[in-house]
Amino acid sequence: MTHVRSWQSGAALLTALMFTAGAAAPLVIQAPAQAQTVTFSDVSSDYWAKGFIQELANRGILSGFPDGSFRPNQPVTRSQFAAMVRQAFRKSPIRPAVSFTDVPETYWAIGAVREAYTTGFMSGFPEGNFLPDANISRSQVLVSLANGMGYAANGSVDGTLQVYSDGSAIQTWARPSIAAATEKKIVVNYPNVQTLNPNRDATRAEVAAVIYQALVNAGQVSAISSPYVVSQSTVGNPSNGGSQAAVQIPAGTTLPMRYEAAEKILISLEEPDPVPVTLTTARDVVSSNGRVLIPANSRVSGELRVVDGGAQFYAQEIVLPDRTRVALSATSQIVRTTEQVRKSANLLEVLAGSVLGAGAAAGVSAVTGDRTITAEEVLGGAGAGALGGLYLGRNEITLISISPDTDLDVTLDAPLVIR
Repeated sequence: MTHVRSWQSGAALLTALMFTAGAAAPLVIQAPAQAQTVTFSDVSSDYWAKGFIQELANRGILSGFPDGSFRPNQPVTRSQFAAMVRQAFRKSPIRPAVSFTDVPETYWAIGAVREAYTTGFMSGFPEGNFLPDANISRSQVLVSLANGMGYAANGSVDGTLQVYSDGSAIQTWARPSIAAATEKKIVVNYPNVQTLNPNRDATRAEVAAVIYQALVNAGQVSAISSPYVVSQSTVGNPSNGGSQAAVQIPAGTTLPMRYEAAEKILISLEEPDPVPVTLTTARDVVSSNGRVLIPANSRVSGELRVVDGGAQFYAQEIVLPDRTRVALSATSQIVRTTEQVRKSANLLEVLAGSVLGAGAAAGVSAVTGDRTITAEEVLGGAGAGALGGLYLGRNEITLISISPDTDLDVTLDAPLVIR
């Protein structure tokens, strides 16, 4: 789903360059001279990894971005992980440095990559490359830490890995190291402590959690109480965050939503088809005993439909951070706030901070005479030109104006079972 308008191309390019620069820059900072408390705009007080992130940030082991965010769900590249490891651990070299074909001397993380290699945390590939910009998987993170910290499995590898419901997905080369990491209690699995997701890209929050646990194991920091730290003694015990019975969230429960793509959604009262929209949960949904049933940032897909002179969001599926998909029957309130677009309207002002349904895009194009709204620039992808005949000869069009962060919280129409 794309929604960047052609008239914003310059601003969009500038924004893209800013984020690209932020992603390429080192994700760590030098330790501050004095202790300080660091906060991030997108790490709420009840975020599952807040304690890990906060402590590492306070110690200068990692940092956020210039806009004050941490982006906890953003994947981590191999070079970024090398930089984090370099900042977190002080290890003596165990082997001489090598030159990787894809890490030039001018590369921003050359020092971190070289140190991660010489200290045994990371290695290259048989072709002589390092793949510094490739995302690092959860398995690779755990293997790296196990190797760098010198962990070795004491018990049966297969027996240890039985704590994971998806242990069979762990590749052969990673099994001994992940078993050792499990025994050392550095593995952190969210939202289900038994689900490892070994081959999924690791997120910034997940990397922060396991690095912190490795520091705990090394006796360098105090342990943080978390139900998501894997322990063979706690997995399988529901009171300690292990395998848990299915929970039914009753009908009538409201789930708070947010929409990061735009500040406003405009759709026509004459939309020819439902408008597809994907929202995210604004915060954790927690049971009475503290279990996180629906984590914040779970994706909720559905569609906006025109009903009773307004628009209503119909949720159809929720995708949890571990990629579990659950059918969902929930609806928002009916939004009846409208605004008129007239022939003399300034298109830049109409579209500022907004995304449009196909019918709205066609109507705005027909009324204003601006033909630059193309098929790629509206929700659902339908071209404004293809629908323009619906609005020929009009001097104004009425649009439903939706503020998604406040208008689209959904209420369950039927019970939702979370396993």
